[in-house]
Amino acid sequence: MRDVTDLDLRKLRVLRELSERGTVSAAAQALHLTPQAVSQQISALGRELGVPLTEPSGRRLRLTGAARIVLRHADAVFTQVEQMRAELAAHRSGERGEVAVAGFSTTLSALILPAVARLRETRPLLRTSLTEVDPPESFSLLQRGETDVVISADTTRAAPADGDGRSDGRFHRVALCDDPFDIALPAGHRLLDSERLLLADLADETWIFATTGLCHDIGVAACTAAGFTPQASHAIGDWDATLAAVRLGLGVALVPRLAKPVPRPEVTIRAFTERAPSRTVFAAVREGSQTSPEIAAVLDALRTAARAAVAG
Repeated sequence: MRDVTDLDLRKLRVLRELSERGTVSAAAQALHLTPQAVSQQISALGRELGVPLTEPSGRRLRLTGAARIVLRHADAVFTQVEQMRAELAAHRSGERGEVAVAGFSTTLSALILPAVARLRETRPLLRTSLTEVDPPESFSLLQRGETDVVISADTTRAAPADGDGRSDGRFHRVALCDDPFDIALPAGHRLLDSERLLLADLADETWIFATTGLCHDIGVAACTAAGFTPQASHAIGDWDATLAAVRLGLGVALVPRLAKPVPRPEVTIRAFTERAPSRTVFAAVREGSQTSPEIAAVLDALRTAARAAVAG
């Protein structure tokens, strides 16, 4: 076995990607490599370590016990590398650099864009790039180093889902704000003027949910937690279109307060009087990178934008 100090981190990343994706072809697609290149990298790593890392399982390859040991130590190696990068960055002034941010749609206008605008004033030499993407793909990008900060959300009631970053030791999480959900009701609805409004009061309604992603999952989970299974009739991925559907009487919709949709006539957005469904919006970075001055500046700007959004 060669000295482990000679190991190529790129090969370790390929092995970890195979573990995450399950197949050589899926790992190759995620890494923008050919399946042959992925197989060659893993075979080369096995030769360097003196142990087989894969074995045939039907038409596929599965990881060996030795590969599991390597992966366990690889995560610690990658954390150390991130800490080294952060310390090197801290040696600089922290005013220059580039930070990539990935977030889901409702956080762009309310959080990410205001944070970027603030950074342009306070750190004009710090460049930021934005990508709109939902978990779990955003966390895959973060893991692969294709983005530096991910904005995501969860509820305290929901169990951690695969790839949402909540219980993954590779990521450092920073809470930004709580985002309550309000209810959009059409004109003439029986609950428009009720003194008390709970989510359970809407159990018999027809519902309009987002097509996929966090808002859809959190909305359905909130209804389930309130004791009913929502009757979903429409799936719409745009908040303005959602309110248009509510105005036409096609259903009611949960709207996160951070979404701040344009008000529409004949649609009332009411807050729940108690036990409102909500989500915790948070930022996640690779563990060890949070002390990098560039990333720390972005996290600070996001906190400031979150406080302003909640206050507004």
